[in-house]
Amino acid sequence: MNTKTAKCLLVSKVLVADGMMDDAEHAFLDNLMTKLALDADERKSVIELENWDEAEGIVHALSIEERLEIIELMVDAASADGRLSPTELATIKRVEQALGIK
Repeated sequence: MNTKTAKCLLVSKVLVADGMMDDAEHAFLDNLMTKLALDADERKSVIELENWDEAEGIVHALSIEERLEIIELMVDAASADGRLSPTELATIKRVEQALGIK
């Protein structure tokens, strides 16, 4: 798995945390995958949440600046539907800890 797929998987992790992903959240993830130029196989991997447990380890190896950017992306993604649920917030906090940010 490459870093761009790992980043998208972490974003998808927060999007599915509350058990539902609405159209705005789907669009956010799709736009991110387009921005990072994921190919069809990488997109499929993200959508199917393949190997998402490996994503934290890959992203943890990035610079602190890049890890902070991922957390910011996760907050933006979770807020794409106009609200940040307690489950989404808890997921973000857990990923922050896993990435060595807090």
